[in-house]
Amino acid sequence: MIKKIKFPSAQTLLIIIAALVAIGTWLIPAGSYDTLFYSDSEELFLRSSMGKTTTLPATQETLDALDIKLSLDNFLGGAINKPISIPGTFNYVDPNPQGFSEFIQAPVKGIIGASEIIFLVLFIGGLIGVINVTGAFESGIVSLTRILKGKEYLLIIFTTFIIALGGTTFGLGEETLAFIPILIPVFIAAKYDALVGIACIFLGSQVGVMCSTTNPFATIIASDAAGVNWTTGLNLRMVVFLICIVTTIAFILYYARKVRLSPEKSLIYDQRQEMNNLFGTGEVKAIPKLNLNLRLILFVFTLSFVVMIYGVSSLGWWFIEMSSVFLCAAILIGLLSRMKEEKFISSFCQGAGELLGVAFIIGIARGISILMADGLISDTILYHASTFTTGMNKGVFINSLFAIYNGLSFFIPSTSGMAVLTMPIMSPLGDSVNIGREMIVNAYMYGHGLFGIINPTGLILASLGVVKIGYDRWLKFIWPLLVIFAVILMLVLTVSVY
Repeated sequence: MIKKIKFPSAQTLLIIIAALVAIGTWLIPAGSYDTLFYSDSEELFLRSSMGKTTTLPATQETLDALDIKLSLDNFLGGAINKPISIPGTFNYVDPNPQGFSEFIQAPVKGIIGASEIIFLVLFIGGLIGVINVTGAFESGIVSLTRILKGKEYLLIIFTTFIIALGGTTFGLGEETLAFIPILIPVFIAAKYDALVGIACIFLGSQVGVMCSTTNPFATIIASDAAGVNWTTGLNLRMVVFLICIVTTIAFILYYARKVRLSPEKSLIYDQRQEMNNLFGTGEVKAIPKLNLNLRLILFVFTLSFVVMIYGVSSLGWWFIEMSSVFLCAAILIGLLSRMKEEKFISSFCQGAGELLGVAFIIGIARGISILMADGLISDTILYHASTFTTGMNKGVFINSLFAIYNGLSFFIPSTSGMAVLTMPIMSPLGDSVNIGREMIVNAYMYGHGLFGIINPTGLILASLGVVKIGYDRWLKFIWPLLVIFAVILMLVLTVSVY
């Protein structure tokens, strides 16, 4: 009998991709755009593709002379804090192929480069480890399932929609990793599978970002980089957001209903014992009563996420502040439960250790981006992508750009990074076919967001890693929705440009 080949783990898959990228640096010609960046010394620095750096005055006239359609305020206010590519300055440069040594070092560099988000994940794991010991989770889940009995579908609708609102308004993305180990037991208790929970959390976030309305990391930065006001085209984006999120919820509900009625139809049915070991069976047994102290613990736990979201959206917080919030919450919960110091430390470390695999996934994915940047192939790919659309009519042009952004998102998974690097190059192309630059912004958001749903260098492998679901299962689950989204978005883009 032929032994069935098992799909590789997320870490192995990323290592294979990193190896292919390293090989690509030997095959793809090296190239670079001149870049411009701002420093705290209140000066602009132009770095040529040959490595020479020139100091320029930080004035609007400087930007205009370089044909950069940006307001200087974006640099002064910190909205753009990365080097941006200067249109029309691409040059081929001496190659810097990445050999075996660079390939081996890339995951390590990636882990160091992604240390802030990795520590956020570990602190979240520590917090969950502490609260698991108190029994507050189990009590809360039992109470919630009793409240939702007969109306479990509301859990899917509310979770997906609320997270999508966070994605479309302020770019809720990496933060959703915190919700996965918390909400998955709730979905399992409601007689769904873990795939339903992942879909609600990850798709809610990703579809929200794909259809960004006020997201500063996508819509606002990209619009500024394209030289248009971010409110231009806002009404269309709101309509597309509603269409896509309703489609997403309907898709999840369809699958969830099948699983609830016939559990064997779950795409991860063979992992049910593993899921029960990880998150519990959802059965009501030997669960402590939800007393006042446990309610207070759950309140502190919930409050930590509210504080995190408020801090990110209104106070300019980022990973250090978010990690500090979760550490603080863990300590408070330890005190409220009268946990002994030794027990607290061991629970925190055990919880953090359970998410260590996720941390490695994030670091290895970042290492792939480092390989491409050090190998000088990212700008070459961008340059040829921009020249590919020359001479096309409106409809073919905008859909080709949509497809190009799907591909580029593999190499540049960051929404803000994609906007800063590509908008100065891509947005002038819209002028040549007489379409508004806001449509270029839309093509970027929809293309980048659509591929982000399955992008192995993005967040999906980290999300799946939390619940130990294989990437192949996700692809099997999600492909019909990808096709539906592609049709919707291409229709919207085509109708919009005419």
